[in-house]
Amino acid sequence: MKKRNRHSAQVYIDGVLTGDRVILSQAITLVESALSSDQMLAEEVMSAVLPNTGKSVRIGITGVPGVGKSTFIERFGQLVLEQGLKLAVLAVDPSSQSSRGSILGDKTRMEVLSMDKRAYIRPSPSGTTLGGVSARTREAMLLCEAAGFDVIFIETVGVGQSEIAVKGMVDFFLLLMLAGAGDELQGIKKGIIEMCDALIINKADGENREAAKRAKREYANALHLFPARENSWLPQVLTCSGLEGDGLESIWEMIETYKNKMISNGFFEANRAEQRVRWMHDHIGYLLESSFYQNEVIERSIQEELLEIKSGNVSAIKKARELVQIFMNQIRPE
Repeated sequence: MKKRNRHSAQVYIDGVLTGDRVILSQAITLVESALSSDQMLAEEVMSAVLPNTGKSVRIGITGVPGVGKSTFIERFGQLVLEQGLKLAVLAVDPSSQSSRGSILGDKTRMEVLSMDKRAYIRPSPSGTTLGGVSARTREAMLLCEAAGFDVIFIETVGVGQSEIAVKGMVDFFLLLMLAGAGDELQGIKKGIIEMCDALIINKADGENREAAKRAKREYANALHLFPARENSWLPQVLTCSGLEGDGLESIWEMIETYKNKMISNGFFEANRAEQRVRWMHDHIGYLLESSFYQNEVIERSIQEELLEIKSGNVSAIKKARELVQIFMNQIRPE
């Protein structure tokens, strides 16, 4: 793989800490790189900017396709800017599993925010990461914090079994839903409702207002059946219109209330402390997997056995164990 031109670590560090958007984008590209040389440089940059992170409010936003996430973020983001705050939006776009290419279209869908100097939108391909969260979204979030952004939105591809990845890196988790789309309570997995801090019925406008109100009542009743949370927060159900802007102020007030309550009961920092430990374990897994597949002996062995594995003549499970053993023998000290 051809080595890309890179700045020195100090150029990235100074640029990020002074809020230089060009350098910030380049720094995020650096942490997203799979090159080992880039990873070492990225670690140096991240270590240096880390003391300047942690001061933002991190909000995860997810929802089924068609729920209007981009429209919601566009209008809700404008409300955040009106509070005198700076906003960064990390929008994780779906990647093709064959070409590894991604759509990266959020800047075109958020025209107003993308033109505002107080906002920064960064689309990132999700790659092979389950659940629609980029493998390096955490680092991108920290870089944005170091660059002085007060609020970070993390928009995911959609709802799925790994939305816990979103919950595991934010302070507040918003789940957007639609009304009038069939049986409301069976249209989404129980586990995701258990994770969300607020459930927002979007597109509550026009002829859909009454349906949104009914959906709100149904979800609110259902949430009372869930066990009490460790942080003593009862997930809220609100309605809004991302298109018209109705109900957005109530959502922001709710997030402010949540933040103040979590800070006062000690859960805010305790939650972030647990997230840091989880991030370490996740990164260990990432490094081990990268080292494994970048190993020349492993890569050659996989290619040699590919046809046999595809045909079913070789046990995939047995072959996996053999490959791991080969890898372990290589890295084990004499």
